[in-house]
Amino acid sequence: MNPRIVAVNGSRKGATFSLTSEEITIGRESASTVCLNHASVSRRHCLIRREHDDFKIFDLDSYNGTFVNGIPVKEQILAHADQVRIGSIELLFLTEDGEQTTSGHQVRWDDSNPLTQSAKQLLPETLLHQTEQILVTNPAHERMARDLGVVLRIATRINQLRHTQELVREILDSIFEIIPVDRGAILLGRGEKDFSSVYGKHRDQQSYPVGVSRTVVERVMRERVAILTNDIQTSESLKTAESLVAAQISSLMCVPLIVLEKLLGAIYLDTSDPIVRFDEAHLRLLAGIAGMAAVSLENARQIEWLEEENSRLRSTLAIEHNMIGESPAAQEVYRFIQRVAPAKSAVLICGESGTGKELAAHAIHANSPRAAQPFVPINCAALTETLLESELFGHEKGAFTGAIGRKQGKLEVAHGGTVFLDEIGEMTLAMQSRLLRFLQDHKIERVGGTRSIELDVRVIAATNRNLEAAMTTGTFREDLYHRLNVVKLTMPPLRDRRDDVPLLASYFTMKYANECKRSVTGITPEARALLQTYDWPGNIRELENAIERAAVLGSAETIGIEDLPRRVLDLADGGSHLPVDYNTAVKDAKRQIIMNALVQSQGNYTEAAKALGIHPNNLHRIIRTLDLKAAAAK
Repeated sequence: MNPRIVAVNGSRKGATFSLTSEEITIGRESASTVCLNHASVSRRHCLIRREHDDFKIFDLDSYNGTFVNGIPVKEQILAHADQVRIGSIELLFLTEDGEQTTSGHQVRWDDSNPLTQSAKQLLPETLLHQTEQILVTNPAHERMARDLGVVLRIATRINQLRHTQELVREILDSIFEIIPVDRGAILLGRGEKDFSSVYGKHRDQQSYPVGVSRTVVERVMRERVAILTNDIQTSESLKTAESLVAAQISSLMCVPLIVLEKLLGAIYLDTSDPIVRFDEAHLRLLAGIAGMAAVSLENARQIEWLEEENSRLRSTLAIEHNMIGESPAAQEVYRFIQRVAPAKSAVLICGESGTGKELAAHAIHANSPRAAQPFVPINCAALTETLLESELFGHEKGAFTGAIGRKQGKLEVAHGGTVFLDEIGEMTLAMQSRLLRFLQDHKIERVGGTRSIELDVRVIAATNRNLEAAMTTGTFREDLYHRLNVVKLTMPPLRDRRDDVPLLASYFTMKYANECKRSVTGITPEARALLQTYDWPGNIRELENAIERAAVLGSAETIGIEDLPRRVLDLADGGSHLPVDYNTAVKDAKRQIIMNALVQSQGNYTEAAKALGIHPNNLHRIIRTLDLKAAAAK
């Protein structure tokens, strides 16, 4: 394991910091282990501490927060390839040493210098430009036509492959078809001396390692040039090149693999046939193949990285559905999801509106064996009984007016996966009966159909209603309740997890700042304290709307108290966390405005509320908060 963090942007872009100490600090102050001199970084922003074999990052109450894979965190164990954002600075946490060596023949380095005065050295783009000139002057050139045909075939082949191992084998095999080489190798790495993946080949299919001139390859990668030499056996510098001399190498070529200015590696070819002499046409052809190959190899490596990252994220309960929070209440939800996800049992999720019931349902599905199958949500309150029946169970052609064809229902679409029934408490008794029948025998009949269809579907239902009370009044079936309530999750309201409000607010700030194309670096401490004080009756959804409004309408680089909705200012426990001077000024101004409205309305609360543009209930609440009851009665 080689734990380290790499700076992705900023003034220290590309810098690597080894995590060899038990604890490293990151911040703007010079005493930090990793000093990031940027205005968006706090003086003491965060620290990374080694705990046995794990590395845990801790936010040190920084101004702009610490993000891991786009999610704000207070503390979190880091995993390989996690992306850490500190202010505006992006860091990459790495523990592994790089890709595994690609299967194929090994290579054996030769450290002598085989290059002579007659060796040709050209930039790859110059070679390609020469190709265009030759085509203009020699349109019927037989060799060029043959070579172009082969290049087209190579392009078609490699564009169909997605993995590095398949690509390097196909590229080298194709080169052997068109260029008279005896040995070849593709070397992939991050620098001129760091090769993490190699693939070699002999034309005679021998199994011994392919000899490669280290001097040539390092020069090609260092200077980003293509090299051709045909005078190896007469070179004085080759007296110590035992492997090349023993193999009687007469010609060699080497070209870099470059895509978007990024150096991926090199292609190395040689031959021991004294009759064969590589020429500039061979070098142009190899440079053209390398240009195509580099793009395909970079795409393949990106796909492989994404597949590995996806696999890693699926192997843990990563907060991949905006389930943000580190409070005890949030942690209990995560533990519940981990326990129930592997099972097939029905789940009932209860909680107030806006607490994230659908996110929890999606997390259960995403961490279950059904994750690769469909997750199909349906809102039972959004459709009439007839439409809901058709949406849920499907219908046959002509089942009712407008049924012009057969349609699969949501349950059928979710076969093998999960169906999420939101607002289950709004379902009519007739629909409850049909759903109960499905839960009992796992079979459905489409509307207007007679054939039973057996399905394998996990059902997760959610409601913000009290179903026990609904059973008492006869609006919800008791037998259906017991079928759904195999395991029950109650989502905590946001007022019970106030410590999560700054994390959620930071996440929504980043999200809507990006959407609005605005530079918003964070939330002021006063606004953050006010957000934590407010009760959020609309829960996470209301908080998200408040931050979105602030991001859209605000003009400063930070979200302040003045950017928050009036209801938050009015109802946040009297604003006890605000600075005294500001708080007093706001209260005095409110008192004056309220008293003026009451005087103008001659003490009529309804008229005063109308003049102020608020509901009379809000006016009564403000009067109580500001202790104006006695003055208002005069």
